[in-house]
Amino acid sequence: MRALKAVRRLIADKEDTVQVFEIMRALAGKATPNGFRRLLSTPEGGRIAYERDEFAMRLSDKTWLAGFGPGTVGAAYRDFIAPRGLSAEGLADESRKIPDTDIDAAHPLAWYGRRLRDVHDVWHVLTGYGTDALGEVCVVAFSYAQTRSLGFAAIALAGAREFGRARNGEPYGAAIREAWRNGKAAAWLPAVDYPALFALPLDEARRSLGLAPNALYQRIPPDRRDRLAPATAA
Repeated sequence: MRALKAVRRLIADKEDTVQVFEIMRALAGKATPNGFRRLLSTPEGGRIAYERDEFAMRLSDKTWLAGFGPGTVGAAYRDFIAPRGLSAEGLADESRKIPDTDIDAAHPLAWYGRRLRDVHDVWHVLTGYGTDALGEVCVVAFSYAQTRSLGFAAIALAGAREFGRARNGEPYGAAIREAWRNGKAAAWLPAVDYPALFALPLDEARRSLGLAPNALYQRIPPDRRDRLAPATAA
C-alpha cells in the first residue's frame, strides 16, 4: 500500500523525487544484499567495497569536476547537471526525507544503496536519456535490468502505463522496452570504477560498457517526451 500511494503521487508530479525513494524503500526486497554480494564477486568490487568511496562527495566537488577535459564522461556529467540545476548532494538530501530511512547508516549495505543513488545522473549521461518524463522512465527501466530492484520495476511499469494512454503514435512503450534490453545487455554498472571512468572519452566509455544507442527514444520529438500530446495536437 505504501508503494502504491507513492507511485500515485509520483505520477501526479514527476518532480517529486521523494516518492521515488519511498517506492524503493517499500519494495527493496533482496536487491541490495544481492547486489552487494555480486559487487564483491567482481574483479574490482572487493577493492571498491573496501574503500567505500562516498561518490556524492566527489560529484559535489566542483574543483574535481572541473579537471575533466572536453569529451570525457566527467565533462559530459558536468554539462548535464549544470543547466538543470542538479547536484548529487541535492539528490542525497531528497533520499533523507524518508521517515524511516537508514540511507546514511555506517553499514556496507547502506553504502551500496548510496552508491546506486549517487550514480543515477551518471547513468543518464552514459545511456543518453534526458530528464524529461520519458527519459526518466527509460533510465528506471534500464536500472531495473541492472539491479533487479522491484522499486525500479514498479516505477517503470507505472510510467509505461501513463505513456500508453497518450495514443499519439509515438513508440513510448517500445522506447522503454529498449531501455530495459539495453540494461540487460550492458556491463554491470554498479561495479564500475567511476572516478577512473570519468577520465575516459564518453564514446569510449559507452563502447567499453556495451551501452547500445537509445534509438527509439531519440526518434520521439523532445516536446512529446514530457507532454503526452494527442495525435491531433499542433
